Parts: sequence; structure tokens; C-alpha cells
Amino acid sequence: MEGDIAIKQKNAGLASQKYEEAIYFDSHCVDAYLKYADIYKSANASLAIEKLEQLKILEPSNTNVDKKLAEIYYFKNDFVKAADAYSYFAMEPTATEEDLAKYAFALFMKHDFQKSLEVANMGLKTNSRHVAFNRLAMYNYTDLKRFDEAIKAADIFFNECDKADYSYLDYMYYGHLLEALKKYGEAAEQYEKAVALDSTKTDLYKNISSAYEEQNEYKKAISAYQKYYSSLEKEQQTPDLQFQMGRLYYGSGTQADSSAITVEERKQALELADSVFKTIAETAPDSYLGNFWRARTNSALDPETTQGLAKPFYEVVASMLEGKNDSRYNSALVECYSYLGYYYLVVNNLLESKEYWSKILAIDPANATAKRALDGIK
Repeated sequence: MEGDIAIKQKNAGLASQKYEEAIYFDSHCVDAYLKYADIYKSANASLAIEKLEQLKILEPSNTNVDKKLAEIYYFKNDFVKAADAYSYFAMEPTATEEDLAKYAFALFMKHDFQKSLEVANMGLKTNSRHVAFNRLAMYNYTDLKRFDEAIKAADIFFNECDKADYSYLDYMYYGHLLEALKKYGEAAEQYEKAVALDSTKTDLYKNISSAYEEQNEYKKAISAYQKYYSSLEKEQQTPDLQFQMGRLYYGSGTQADSSAITVEERKQALELADSVFKTIAETAPDSYLGNFWRARTNSALDPETTQGLAKPFYEVVASMLEGKNDSRYNSALVECYSYLGYYYLVVNNLLESKEYWSKILAIDPANATAKRALDGIK
């Protein structure tokens, strides 16, 4: 009682001392343990847990101990231990709806998606409009790749739940779900909403870019990727991330939809792609990819192959890959030889052309294009 009075007087130090005295006189004084834990659950969680573990040894079947431990672990974001503590009481009739929701969330955070879903569905049986249970149903169905069920859960969550307060994570998961269902435009909208709620989640611009790219909306894809790339520190702007920017410019410049881009815009996009791939080739000289994509880009800038813009780059790549003597690079070599064979055919250097088509057949004896080219040369 003296401890309770001290709590009312906001004297936590005195209160904890009095609860310790109560436990000294009665080692099974459950209330003293629980109230002591309440004092320290925020300020010193380890002390609170230590006291509760002492009580658990004395009172192993007391669910109040498990409940308090679960509460503290949950507050600490230690979801593995929180889920373990909730498992002792959260499924019992005495547990509250909040207990069940926190148990489901703790299981989700420890990536036990199937069990989390079972607990969430149990909660939905008694409260079908509950925000947390519907949220977790959507999350878990998505992570379990049960997308048809996930979209139904999402519809209920966003349109039928009581007192819904949506977070960036809600919109992010909905975006992932819609992307998995190939509803790319809708997915991009949800990712945009997620970033609007939390501007620090700049990684989502990659998802936005990817969704727009799937729809061949390259202007939007490039804009989103530029936002992602510019949000990074200089040392994080690595060649592989630059490469994706180059790929987007290349995609924009080679897209089939002529109504989406003018001839001048197409050329500008390809020139920007070439600039990016040139940087990659210079910063990562041991990789063939920079020059390989420069070759592809310059080939697109010279579709009739009359200028041979791609020739020096395909030659560099072919030289690099021949030296590796590795079958993993055969398809890239075939592409190099095909371009060079065709280029020499265009400029009427039949001897050189024949040499490259023959190199293709040495790699791929069934290659129909090389066979036809050689037949034509004969």
C-alpha cells in the first residue's frame, strides 16, 4: 500500500523500494512483482523482465505474468520473445481483442506469416471490421503469395474497416500486392501514397519506377528513378544503380509505341543512355556490360547499320569475352558476332562477314540466321 501511495505521489524510486519490501515479506506477492515491473517497463526494461522472470518461476501458470512480459517485449520491439509470451494466454477466453491483435502482429514481425494469419483470422471471426486483423490478413496473404485472398482482404481493409488510420506500410503492401497481380498503374499509385506519408522511404521510388516501366511509361519511370538515385549519398550511387538508369533511357529510346515519344526524344533518350553506359565502362573497366550496352544503344541510334556506330563497342566486348573462354557468355558473343557479320555484309566486305557468321556456328551449330547469311554469301 505504501508503494501504491508513492506511485500516486509520482515517486517511482520509493514505490519500487516498497514493492521490493513487500516481496521480501511475501515472495508470492504477485501484485508487488507486477507493479514493480510497471515502474521499470519503460525506464529499465531489463529490471522489469528480471523481476517478472523471478515471479514466473514461483507462479508458472499465472497468465498475468506472461501478459506483462508480452507487453514489455512488445514495447521493446523484441517480437520473437513477445510472440512467445503471448502464446501462453492470447488464445485463451480471458485474453482481450488487443492481446490477440498484438500477438498476431508479433508473429508477423518474426515472419511466422502462417501463424499470424491464423491468429488474425480468429480475431476476424468475432470482429470482421477490425482494422488490425484485416491489415494483418492483407499483409500475411501477400507474404504467403496467396494473392487472390490478399486482394479480398485489402478491399475490406481499405473500404469497410472501422476507424482506419492508414500508414505508409499499408500502402506499400497494397502496392506490392497489386504489382504481383500485374496491376502496375494501381501499384504505382499506392507506392506514391506510401512515400507521401513517409518521405524518408525513398527506396519506394524504385518500386514506382519499376511499375511504370512495366507499363512502358518511361518518362514516369525515369522521373521516379531519378528521385531514388538523387536521394542516395554519393558513395551509394554505385555502377549497378547507374546501369538501371541507363536501361530506362535505352527502353525509352527503343520502345515500340511511336505515339509515346517523338523521333527527337527517342534520339535524346538513347544519347543519355550512351552517356550512362560510357561512365559505367570507364568506372568498371573489368566488366563487359558498359560497352555491351553502349553497343546496343549505338545500334539503336544507327538502325540501318550504315554508320557502324556500334562496331567499336561490339569489337571490344567480343575481345573481352573471347578471352574468358566461358560458355556463360556465348549468347553475348553471338550478339556481337551477329552485328559485326551484318555490318560487314552491309559494307560489302564479304570475307570479314563470313568469318563472323562462321564464329557463330562454332558456338551454335544450329543458328539459323548464321546459316542463312553464309548461304547468301556463297
